[in-house]
Amino acid sequence: SCLASWLQDPDGDGTFTFQTLSIPVGEYEAKVAVNGSWDVNYGEGGAQDGANIPFSVQEADTLVTFTFDSRSNLLNISVGSGGIQGNINERSAHWVAQDTIAWDIEDAPGNQYFFHYDPLGGAFSLGFNGISGGEAVPLTVDPNGLSDDIIAKFPHLSNFTALKFSEDDLSVARVALKGQIAISAQDESGQTINAAGLQIPGVLDDLYPYDGDLGVTFADGAPTLTLWAPTARGVRLHLFDDADPNTEAEILVMRPTPSNGTWSITGEPNWAGKYYLYEVQVYVPTESSVQTNLVTDPYSFSLATNSTRSQIVDLTDPATMPEGWTDVIKPGIAAPEDIVIYELHMRDFSVNDPSVPEELRGTYDAFTVMDSNGMQHLAALSEAGLTHLHLLPTFDIATIDEDKSTWVTPSFEELASYPADSEEQQALIGAIRDQDPFNWGYDPFHYTVPEGSYAVNPEGINRIIEYRQMVEALNQIGLRVVVDVVYNHTNASGQADNSVLDKIVPGYYHRLNSTGRVETSTCCQNTATEHDMMRKLMVDSVVTWATAYKIDGFRFDLMGHHMKEDMLAVRAALDALTLEADGVDGKNIYLYGEGWDFGEVGGNARGINATQFNMAGTGIGTFSDRLRDAARGGSPFGGQTEQGFLNGLLVYPNETDQGSEAEQLTQLQNFMDIIRLGLAGNLSDFTFVGSDGSPISGSDVLYNGSPAGYTADPQEQIVYISKHDNETLFDIIQYKAPLATSTADRARMQTLGNSIVMFSQGVPFFQAGDDLLRSKSLDRNSYNSGDWFNKLDFTYQSNNWGVGLPPSGDNQSMWPTMQPLLANPDLAPTPEDIAFARDTFRELLQIRMSSPLFRLQTAVQVQERLMFHNVGPDQVPGVIVMSLSDLTGEDIDPNYDMMVVVFNATPDEVSFTEEATASLPFSLHPIQQSSVDGVVQTAVFDETSGTFTVPAWTTAVFVLPQGSVEQPTRGEETAVDVTTTEEPETAEGAVPVEETEADVTTEAEAEEAHGEAEMIEDAPGTPWLIWLGALGGGFLFALIVAWASRRQRHDKATH
Repeated sequence: SCLASWLQDPDGDGTFTFQTLSIPVGEYEAKVAVNGSWDVNYGEGGAQDGANIPFSVQEADTLVTFTFDSRSNLLNISVGSGGIQGNINERSAHWVAQDTIAWDIEDAPGNQYFFHYDPLGGAFSLGFNGISGGEAVPLTVDPNGLSDDIIAKFPHLSNFTALKFSEDDLSVARVALKGQIAISAQDESGQTINAAGLQIPGVLDDLYPYDGDLGVTFADGAPTLTLWAPTARGVRLHLFDDADPNTEAEILVMRPTPSNGTWSITGEPNWAGKYYLYEVQVYVPTESSVQTNLVTDPYSFSLATNSTRSQIVDLTDPATMPEGWTDVIKPGIAAPEDIVIYELHMRDFSVNDPSVPEELRGTYDAFTVMDSNGMQHLAALSEAGLTHLHLLPTFDIATIDEDKSTWVTPSFEELASYPADSEEQQALIGAIRDQDPFNWGYDPFHYTVPEGSYAVNPEGINRIIEYRQMVEALNQIGLRVVVDVVYNHTNASGQADNSVLDKIVPGYYHRLNSTGRVETSTCCQNTATEHDMMRKLMVDSVVTWATAYKIDGFRFDLMGHHMKEDMLAVRAALDALTLEADGVDGKNIYLYGEGWDFGEVGGNARGINATQFNMAGTGIGTFSDRLRDAARGGSPFGGQTEQGFLNGLLVYPNETDQGSEAEQLTQLQNFMDIIRLGLAGNLSDFTFVGSDGSPISGSDVLYNGSPAGYTADPQEQIVYISKHDNETLFDIIQYKAPLATSTADRARMQTLGNSIVMFSQGVPFFQAGDDLLRSKSLDRNSYNSGDWFNKLDFTYQSNNWGVGLPPSGDNQSMWPTMQPLLANPDLAPTPEDIAFARDTFRELLQIRMSSPLFRLQTAVQVQERLMFHNVGPDQVPGVIVMSLSDLTGEDIDPNYDMMVVVFNATPDEVSFTEEATASLPFSLHPIQQSSVDGVVQTAVFDETSGTFTVPAWTTAVFVLPQGSVEQPTRGEETAVDVTTTEEPETAEGAVPVEETEADVTTEAEAEEAHGEAEMIEDAPGTPWLIWLGALGGGFLFALIVAWASRRQRHDKATH
């Protein structure tokens, strides 16, 4: 042997290859030697010290390929184009239905195809003469290709060759699936030319459908345990009296139901509270052998510490319920648009709260300390209008040790002793990052059990009781609870320690690539909810959380990696829940998630996936990155110093190159259009005047070259500018604002950003601490950065800025930029700055809840009632003006006829004049009139001139009290719903409402339109709409103009 003939495994899949054109014509033999010596060698059939494998080279310059599978120890030798091109240990063919296999192979005249199976498992070998061992049945090519049903389920296989079993051979499927399987192709001479292993999800769905109960169920006090394991050769129950690892098991045989693939056993009532494991004997293709796996229940409802055993528990047993659980009253919610969400990590909430008893910090029970700083903070937010608390993952997490005695934590005193820009803090934390108790938790182990590290006592039902106590306590202060769920991946697969699903039905629950390896585009082991039983697991798990824990909402991590139909199945299952039958009203449970489109599912490759565009019309929310990036500037993937709308692009440039002034103006105008669209629910069909002066719809606005608008209903937009991922809002402002910006103005920018989210149509979403100038010391990915970098301070003395350079892993490239910022004492906010942000955030909440105009429930309402002004090419940069009208359609706001919201993201005071508003009694919103912010109190409306004046870095809300104008009789036909038989003549620059196009007019046109309004008003009952131009933008005060004129004439007549 020589180094030149060493076989290589560049992709690390265990398959080693070597190719050469240098073997002369002749007869040869070969075998594999491992690690450079003959001590370990494999020959014919993969046998240690086995016979040499013969092969023949008939012509010079023939390509010879040697392929060694290190799992089976089989060496395949392929000579020239007539050699075998496949690998039976690469599952590149797909058994998609009982009678159909899909294979990416080009059929040729005379080719023959065979299905190979070995019920005993692992006896195949692939040699020069093809597959030996096991049994084979012939397959035939279907000239019509794959059926429509199969292509719908597996669209990525649409061009594969369809190979069919004969009717007589269909019965082999149930036997074959218990062992090793493969497929081969022979040419017309009978020479094997290709071979492959098989992926089996399709045939399992076809042969073993099951919609019954799985896991533990109780009837008449006795438990039944049911496991779906159709490929298992045998399943036994290991029953333990307790969780002690030294306790020996009673081993019991479980009964199979061959028709649906389940195994079950019914026990005695005294099994309740006992622990168990399943012993599953199953062929594992990645090991090329039958394995006996001792595994927990994927449908576990309770677990021992560190998930070593599942526990038999009845979640309806009063022993699992805290006092008052059955009488919990949910805070009311009328519509999804009434929701405001606050995202919080379990440990962040209390681990640093001195008002929480030390033994409760970082636990579910911390939420039961009603007078703690944290609970008082949440209660104040609830009183102001917050509705939902979103908890980062609280299911059983694979990467946090639940045995608290093993935890290693750094000394906060030592960490605090280092300078604000030091590398020492991250170095100390990095050394113990996998031994401390902090992790975001996106590492699912068991989907339907509360995480034990967050329980005071993680053993058995204790964590269930504590979790329910938390939900009960949050409901008592008026908050509904959202949980973060991660059904798109598992922490492990195959035979790994933390693998569960793959040890029971290998190759089924995960999404595989073209050679049968588990896809990892999510970061981990991707699951495949397009497979029926993985979808069922997700749906059943969600329903359990909803009914057993009274959860009010679910946020789906990487939802775009699920199919749309999967999410609709979840929605349908929840909608079927009723208070009478299930104890919860499932229709009031809100669903939302990350609709990002990427990876192997991108572009609907595996089916219509649950992405932003695809979810329009479902009522399920998706996070909108559009407004986020426009407000912040840059993107999550870079551009930390690139400015956006709220931190000074063009109007307040920082020290870095932002491009030419013309480039900045173009960018800012695009950002402002995107923000306007976000304020309008990011609706794809919402129309307004774009930055070029033309009427545009939401789908016309571009976001990085793609349509910005994609929703069909306001509730489908999760509007945010900060969440646990990426830098906090405050840290982004620190990067992007000019260095000379005071901390007071930085706090104003934060409040301005929060106001954009809060006053948007849809569902506002905030990261915990957005109201407190929260910093993570510029850490952009704090998932494993410990309690130090993720600290929240509910005493409001610190926002955690300047606690050291953040961990090197995701941040080191930015350290040179970060260091001078962190070291600059002028950038550290004061407690007064934090209190300002806290109090103004609550005021924003109160303002949103003060009017249903901020919470419009349909796209039609948004289009009819929401208008933008200061638009078009001559708009004032950095200023967005929005009006919300209750003068059309149903009277939904008993307090106000109209609101005008001015977002001034500039360093200067701005004034906006609309003569049509002159003499109308607009005033600053009562909440802002008594605001803790003395600056916003200076915002004023001049009734004489119709001028709105707003100070720098300020959002001001002006209101027109109910009854300020005389309104026509409301009916089905309103001023917005124009349905006249003969359309009235409109003034130049006016457009009918059907077109919903803002037409920028000149002052002369505005004057003409005002006169036209008076003429139209003289024709009673004629519905109409007029746009008036002001500051280069269309300003809708059509109804006000007419009614103001009517009021003026009335005044003249009576005085």
